[in-house]
Amino acid sequence: MNKNRLADILVIILTCTTIIFLFTFLVAFGFHVIPSGLLSISLGVLLLYARGRKHRPADEKKLPKLSSEKEAFYVSKGLEKEDIQYFRQTMQKAKQQIRDIEVNMLATGKLKAIENRNNTIHLTKSMFREIIKEPNRLHEVDQFLYVHLPSLADLSGKYNEINNHQAKSKATYDMLDKASQTLDKMCQQIAEDYVQFKSDDIVDMEVEVELAKRSLDKDNGFQEDTINNEEV
Repeated sequence: MNKNRLADILVIILTCTTIIFLFTFLVAFGFHVIPSGLLSISLGVLLLYARGRKHRPADEKKLPKLSSEKEAFYVSKGLEKEDIQYFRQTMQKAKQQIRDIEVNMLATGKLKAIENRNNTIHLTKSMFREIIKEPNRLHEVDQFLYVHLPSLADLSGKYNEINNHQAKSKATYDMLDKASQTLDKMCQQIAEDYVQFKSDDIVDMEVEVELAKRSLDKDNGFQEDTINNEEV
């Protein structure tokens, strides 16, 4: 049985058992008003719990089956079983946030212009693929995954929600303008996250360029000496 479903059943059983026990106990001692209030409170607790389950975040939902090839890849990167589970949950949630960002950023002309200027959708997807290739570097992208990505998804969604209001005051337009400026900065931050994550590649290229320059300098020096010593 699914662990989340089992937890739901246990919560319901314990709540109902508690209600019956307290109701019986209080009625036996002549209390009649308190049990009614207790019943209302208990039902409220169950409703709140049910609402929380309905809005359970993506990382708690069932993950697709892990293939043996992918599991072997994670193991080769040094991930333990718990690490693999956490990584997959994190990336599944990130995938949904990227989808939300794509929908939100293409919904209005203003956000579409911001997206085009920063190439945000392409960069978020590229960043996602790069993290998938190097799961052992998850700790290096905590700001991207846990702050920048969800914030961009939430704010862009809220922007569209308010922008779709049938009537807007000056204060509303001012707020939308401030929100769009903030979204622009957030998209710039996404680009910086990508550059930072790929900084090792830039360093490697700098090293390769320097080695190539030294090799060329040696070749040029050798050729120059050869020419100088040649009889004409």
